[in-house]
Amino acid sequence: MTESDNSSLRSDVRTLGDLLGQSLVRQDGEALLNLVESVRKSVREGGGEELLNSVSTRDAVKLVRAFNVYFNLANVAEQVHRSRTLTEEREAKGSWISRAVDRIIAASENGKNFTDDNLKKWLATFEVRPVFTAHPTEAARRSVLSKLGTIADLLDERETKARERRLAEAVDLLWQTDELRLGRPEPLDEAINALYYLDDLLRYTMPDVLDDFARELRRLKVELSPTATPFTFGSWIGGDRDGNPNITPEVTKQAIILQMGHGIRVLIAVMDEIRQALSVSTKLAGTSPALLNSVTQDLERIPEIEPRFRRINVEEPYRLKATAIRHRLNLTRERHSKGSAHQPGRDYANTKELLDDLMLMHTSLIANRGELIAHGLLERTIRAVAAFGLFHATMDVREHSAAHERVIEQLFPEANYAKLAPADKSKFVTEKLKAGGLAKSLDLKALDSDATKTLKTFEAIKEAQETFDPEVIETYIISMTRGPEDVLAASLLANLAGLIDLSVKGFARVNIAPLLETVAELRAADSILESLLSNPVYRRIVELRGNIQEVMLGYSDSNKDAGIATSQWEIHQAQRRLRDISRKYNVQLRIFHGRGGSVGRGGGPTYDAIIALPWGTLDGHIKMTEQGEVISDKYSLPTLARENVELTLAAALEATVLNRKARQTPDDLKSWNSAMDSVSESAFKTYRALVEHPDLPAYFYQSTPVEQLGNLYLGSRPSRRPDAGADLASLRAIPWVFGWTQSRQIVPGWYGVGSGLKAAREAGHSETMAKMLKDWHFFRTFISNVEMTIAKTDLKTARKYVESLVDPKLHHFLDQIESEYQLTISEILSITGKTEILGDQQILARTLQIRDNYLAPLHLLQVSLLKKVRQQGDSHDSLISRALLLTINGVATGLRNTG
Repeated sequence: MTESDNSSLRSDVRTLGDLLGQSLVRQDGEALLNLVESVRKSVREGGGEELLNSVSTRDAVKLVRAFNVYFNLANVAEQVHRSRTLTEEREAKGSWISRAVDRIIAASENGKNFTDDNLKKWLATFEVRPVFTAHPTEAARRSVLSKLGTIADLLDERETKARERRLAEAVDLLWQTDELRLGRPEPLDEAINALYYLDDLLRYTMPDVLDDFARELRRLKVELSPTATPFTFGSWIGGDRDGNPNITPEVTKQAIILQMGHGIRVLIAVMDEIRQALSVSTKLAGTSPALLNSVTQDLERIPEIEPRFRRINVEEPYRLKATAIRHRLNLTRERHSKGSAHQPGRDYANTKELLDDLMLMHTSLIANRGELIAHGLLERTIRAVAAFGLFHATMDVREHSAAHERVIEQLFPEANYAKLAPADKSKFVTEKLKAGGLAKSLDLKALDSDATKTLKTFEAIKEAQETFDPEVIETYIISMTRGPEDVLAASLLANLAGLIDLSVKGFARVNIAPLLETVAELRAADSILESLLSNPVYRRIVELRGNIQEVMLGYSDSNKDAGIATSQWEIHQAQRRLRDISRKYNVQLRIFHGRGGSVGRGGGPTYDAIIALPWGTLDGHIKMTEQGEVISDKYSLPTLARENVELTLAAALEATVLNRKARQTPDDLKSWNSAMDSVSESAFKTYRALVEHPDLPAYFYQSTPVEQLGNLYLGSRPSRRPDAGADLASLRAIPWVFGWTQSRQIVPGWYGVGSGLKAAREAGHSETMAKMLKDWHFFRTFISNVEMTIAKTDLKTARKYVESLVDPKLHHFLDQIESEYQLTISEILSITGKTEILGDQQILARTLQIRDNYLAPLHLLQVSLLKKVRQQGDSHDSLISRALLLTINGVATGLRNTG
């Protein structure tokens, strides 16, 4: 982005800032605006603490809110500007997908060893799936986000007095909307938030993107069926019960009903468009007998179809068919809400029935000179329906491995299962799976309430598949998988619930996926998978699932466990080993990347992350989580939504086709591995020396506002694990990153990297690392992400927290952090050849500096308010708590990152 490109952004920010100033005067008088300006000026000049300490709590609330609203307005202006820039780039350079296809064609012409048949085979089952989660990192309320959406729409309109009035109205509404939630959201509240984005994606984004994708693939001589699913969406909302007691089997069912209701409502609106568009008359074009027969049956089975349509559309069979589909969709929604039985021919039992109806129209048009019509709105709709299904997003269910062990322990008390060695557990469960027919012989009444709830979850999955759609829930994920016995245990419970049958005919209606979260499990990834795939009983389950094995990798917990360098390197190596084992057993591997929004939780640019994956690990299948504020940032505006879907599709396409073999020579790979081993080993030691110090928990809690996180009501899941103590081990990764981020130390995003790079350099790897930076996507992406986190780290601000809030005996931790911070900067500048952090991204660096000027007052107020809350204890004024929570919200908004 050049300075001239940036002028429109500066203009929008200035306009919105002026409107905010006018709003402050209208709402609270000149005094508030004067206070805001005085604080800004004072802080910019290096002071401000004395002024802020003199501000009353009531004025502090208003002051914080003014800065919060400013950040929200600046963020939406940046999103709109990004949207405009992307539109211009698309027109000049083509889409991400077209550029990816260009690179594949160029590779083919340059002798890359693949044929047209190879491409058809590799892309036959190609599927990319972002999975929306309700992890509590979205600090903004839906009410605030909707106002910001209105402002975004207005910024894209031509400048008029009417636009200015409506912008002013929206800013006033924003000022009068409370940013803080009154209570913790219920799981269904979280589902509604996610559905806001899914609704728009189905209606406005995916039909065109999938149509473009199919058209681009034709350049590769690959024909993508209208019912193919190259891009689908998943959800954990209502299905993720690990550590969340609020997710019950009934909540899962209600979340699915809610999803389907939203999806069907959007599809009804789309069918109205199709009904309006397809005015093809039998007087002017032929119609297939199959479609005519179908329409006749519809009219008989659905008497609710209005007489008016029967009369005026009598010679327009496509309109009649669209009307019938509309009614069947509505009857499907009613059936689900009432819990009534499926009525064949009146409602839809599953997505396939809906697609069959749409394809009848498609086939008839193609057979009767309507090719262009068939390939237009109707085909775009079919592609979107195939992607979303009637259920909107495929739900995953996740539970902790300990919950499954508890059930087996109670079902088979004589086995003393919990005390068996891991290998004996695997043997025991395998024998039970092999025997089959256990459900009839076991006394399920012997289970306690927790074990009953766990087993009922599997039964709820079976009921959901039978009631809604076989694909509504596809995968059962075992968090904290320690070994193959944990996967086999979940498989046994699925067998008991009727989801897996290993008889001769047999079926497996759900994938069983281990989640590997710590370094120990990542290092054991290959042995875990080999143990499973070499087990004939489990191998049969995989075979019944189409020979696809899903494995989820946890970026957040491995980072908290080992630091960013070791986490990233161990995940990279685990993928290589998983690839090798899956190939050995002729199984297709689908890796599910559990990435968070922040770099400390695996975040970073999606395209770069996918291209940086080890060769052969993305073979047409990939899943990745989309969490918290990342969802609104990526999908809130139509242009941004399209951009993010396209770049993800493009990266997965390139990785599938062009990253099938090693891109490095064996010698290079050996030397690069050695250098990364050196980086990781030293970084790990440095990181563990920090987090294992017995006084670090005290320092962490004193120097950050993490204990206030629960009061923000960000999500339905508690921030601590069940039966948690006060130690750091029991703290989830999200609040771990949250606390460090709020105080601007951001330890999870960079700590240990400086020591790691220095150790590798001193071990003689300098030239090797220079080549790695140039030629290895993984290393370049890793360094880039760390550099961005370093740029957001502000230890001058962190020192304000430490000096005011932390016991002097613990101040040495900040000195230790600062020493590693300076070392990391030095090593990054050395390896990149830059003279300053973000030296090649001056406008971004300046933007971050401007944001810091506005963040400074919020940090100072947060420190002051934290001090008051801690001094006054439970007797502190509730208004102080409100002001404090607003500063937390504001810092998250200003940094565009929560956790």
